[in-house]
Amino acid sequence: MAKTFDYYFDFGSLATYLAHTQMGKIKAETGASPIYLPMLLGAVFKATGNASPVSVTAKGKYIFVDFKRFADSYGVPLEINPFFPIITTTLMRMLTGLQMRSDARMHEFMDLIFKAIWVDALNLNDPEVLERVLREAHFDPTELLQLANEQASKDKLKDVTTQAVERGVFGAPTFFVGEQMFWGQDRIEQLKSALKSS
Repeated sequence: MAKTFDYYFDFGSLATYLAHTQMGKIKAETGASPIYLPMLLGAVFKATGNASPVSVTAKGKYIFVDFKRFADSYGVPLEINPFFPIITTTLMRMLTGLQMRSDARMHEFMDLIFKAIWVDALNLNDPEVLERVLREAHFDPTELLQLANEQASKDKLKDVTTQAVERGVFGAPTFFVGEQMFWGQDRIEQLKSALKSS
């Protein structure tokens, strides 16, 4: 049986973008593949009483410096998005819909949205910008919006978010190896160690 780990995430999390860039390395080094579990980080914050670090001014300034250091160490691009926070509900529903129908382009969609937010620093809160990004990547915006608006997509995303909170998730990204929880992209080395020993 293939080795896996659970991976809860939201496009609107900068830490998750950094973790996303390392998925290939994690698989290469551990032989383990992520089980992608899209959730709504805002709903998790609300349910757990947590908040984005940028809600504390001094911490917010530092966190972007810290994340840029990680991006540089990973050798990946990063631009701070001036339109942050990006409201990701529709985006996460689109992804959930693609996942539910086992769409082969799910991973391409993930790469596209992470890049648009955290490399190209685009305002995906603007429907026209989102439509342009999708069309340029040869996705059908109308089809994806219909998918996002399907009750099944909404219910699945809500269910995964509720499950995340019940498992103790309070932020993103969060990983599980069995019952061991690892929060934050800066815990990737610990995640790797757990996967190698599991």
